[in-house]
Amino acid sequence: QVQLVESGGGLVQAGGSLKLSCAASGLTFRWYAVGWFRQAPGQEREFVAAINWKSENTNYADSVLGRFTISRDDAKNTVYLQMNSLRPEDTAVYYCAATPSRRAAAFTLRHEYTNWGQGTQVTVSS
Repeated sequence: QVQLVESGGGLVQAGGSLKLSCAASGLTFRWYAVGWFRQAPGQEREFVAAINWKSENTNYADSVLGRFTISRDDAKNTVYLQMNSLRPEDTAVYYCAATPSRRAAAFTLRHEYTNWGQGTQVTVSS
């Protein structure tokens, strides 16, 4: 059974940093493309960042480009999201997603992912 468990969320002041982790189990993690999405209250879940299975390619939403960095450690079955220069508008529940793919693409659409975590809350105060 595939499980994705996010951690690292919390409350931070604007301008601060957080590093989210997503630990995967029940899958051959190195064969999976992974992404991060977020959902603010009353909003749709939106794409944040993605990385392909070999870490060759990444994608970022325009709103986080230059501030967030996605990375993965296949030896630890873990994907990370380093978030710097946080803004109040980054406040949301952050979700990790994974899908089996040994392609070059770093997927940006929700329907491209087959497995999801339960989310971790990130709150940025002004």
